[in-house]
Amino acid sequence: MYNNQNNKINNNILKDENTRRLFNIRKIQKKKKPEFNRYCHHKFKKLNKSWRRPRGLQSKQRKKILGKGNIVSIGYGSPSIVSKLHPSGYHDHLIRNIYDLQLISPEIEAIRISSTIGMRKKKEIINKAMEMNIKILNPFKMKEN
Repeated sequence: MYNNQNNKINNNILKDENTRRLFNIRKIQKKKKPEFNRYCHHKFKKLNKSWRRPRGLQSKQRKKILGKGNIVSIGYGSPSIVSKLHPSGYHDHLIRNIYDLQLISPEIEAIRISSTIGMRKKKEIINKAMEMNIKILNPFKMKEN
């Protein structure tokens, strides 16, 4: 099984058939989930698209009138076992320095390098991660001049 980035999915986590089934359910649910936009965001320039719960007594969206947009609810969520996992099957951890790598277990966890880290430190972290066989979710790409 491969995800969109052509990375192998973590077989240690997905050996269980139930977990594999839940990943497929999450994938289907994400396709069906509507885009939750703020009510009337298209009418007024000052309103962002970001979701705000409608609270008005006469609000059509709050009353769940058809065609007025869906309201965020628990039913749109992913299964709890796989909700916090990366599509590759690993638990995602943000790394800010080399010492954070010591807390990672390579079998079930992968790292994401913070964007605030400079080029030199990124190279050090990547080299150390490769030594420890830790998967990197946002690998460093060298820019060629």
